Amino acid sequence: MRPQPRDEVQMIWIKMSQKKKFLILLLICTVSLLLHNGGHLSWTIDHFRCATLRSPIAPGLKPKHTNIVFLKTHKTASSTLQNILFRFAERNNLTMALPKPNCGHQFCYPQVFSSHFVHPHTLPPNMITSHMRFNKTALQRLMPNDTIYITILREPASMFESLFTYYSRHSGSFRRVPNGSLETFLADPLQYYRPEEADSMYARNTLTFDLGGNKDRPASDVAYAQAFVADVEKTFSLVMISEYFDESLVLLRHLLSWNLDDIVYVKLNMRVESSKKSLSPSLPAKIRSWNSLDAYLYDYFNASLWVKLSALGLDCVAKEVDLIRQAQERLTKSCFGGQMPVPRSASEIRNKDLRPWQPSEKVGIIGYDLPVNISHEAKELCLKSIMPEITYTQKLLHSQLLRHHQILLSRTSQKSNIPQQPMRTTLSRHSQVHRSQPPPSNAQSPGSTTKSKFTPNQGEGISKSGPKQSNTNAL
Repeated sequence: MRPQPRDEVQMIWIKMSQKKKFLILLLICTVSLLLHNGGHLSWTIDHFRCATLRSPIAPGLKPKHTNIVFLKTHKTASSTLQNILFRFAERNNLTMALPKPNCGHQFCYPQVFSSHFVHPHTLPPNMITSHMRFNKTALQRLMPNDTIYITILREPASMFESLFTYYSRHSGSFRRVPNGSLETFLADPLQYYRPEEADSMYARNTLTFDLGGNKDRPASDVAYAQAFVADVEKTFSLVMISEYFDESLVLLRHLLSWNLDDIVYVKLNMRVESSKKSLSPSLPAKIRSWNSLDAYLYDYFNASLWVKLSALGLDCVAKEVDLIRQAQERLTKSCFGGQMPVPRSASEIRNKDLRPWQPSEKVGIIGYDLPVNISHEAKELCLKSIMPEITYTQKLLHSQLLRHHQILLSRTSQKSNIPQQPMRTTLSRHSQVHRSQPPPSNAQSPGSTTKSKFTPNQGEGISKSGPKQSNTNAL
């Protein structure tokens, strides 16, 4: 019996090479963006004159956008981006939605996100960045109408190796594998995988699951994959790619009208080299087949990323990437006595607040320790730049609870007719940000008034560079 036309299309797609898939997806992304933007690319900002290098604080340009949902995905360099957003929120006295204590530092993951998981004293929020399983309806009810949605993806083969190692003790699907062998698991995944288990999302299509999709949809269901990608593209203004982290930051900066120093970072949540496993030549194809939905997502949005970068002008993007890296080097050297930082194991870090969480004794997550002689001026900025997610979440919650308490005291005093000092409700011009509602208070959390002194120079022109990977993964 001859296969139906739809079945033939599915078979052709499965057999098609990755290069051909990428080219087809690149074409689809280009057409989609043109249609979505009414025949023109809104990402084009006078790229013939490298407008990417213009200062966003010049008169007449938009204020910084602050209402943001960042869907933090697993093992994708998302902790580094979260740290950028945490620091921006503190500097600008914004409200970051944080989980209730019984949810830990995540929004009761892997449950589908609900506003009931949010600590009531972190409402109404400007930003939300902690791990969750995406729920578009609940987030749209929680966040302001002009909220921008962003997320980040990683190449499925390298990501799955990282997941397999990182969650070897936390996922039943991985614990069942003899000798913790990735090769053994991929030889027959269904022998070890249990889709109904609470921790099964680490073992198959983790990106799809985090984005709210069905991780167990069969690879042959191309229609589902296409519809799911279309919904993600409609919801998220930017899908970053961890292999091109700095290039993605260029797009993020322009999307939010931020300064270059707003996106300077130090790499976080990285594994020690001994925890990483090299993949034999046959494994990447097996991983992509087992995680076919994640592979489809990644291929589509990797192509989409380069459409957007091309619209800005690759020469100009390369120049801005170079400025980001120069600023990153200046920041790290300022924090570490003029030298590039030496990653340390948790046991070697003196400051307990800077020790990253260790998933098991077999997986070492490295962090940093500041020099003893660091200046007081640089200490606050540097501490926050290298602070692990769990510690920073706790400190941010503490500062917002203090702010909430101050608001209640202020209201009580006003009812008692006690004279109050006038409250500043706008930021100075050089740090102006955009809100859809007024800030909850002018009360500053510890360190929130610290401004970065590491503004990137506007630099000389840099020659064009192609798709060179940023190598910024939280591996």
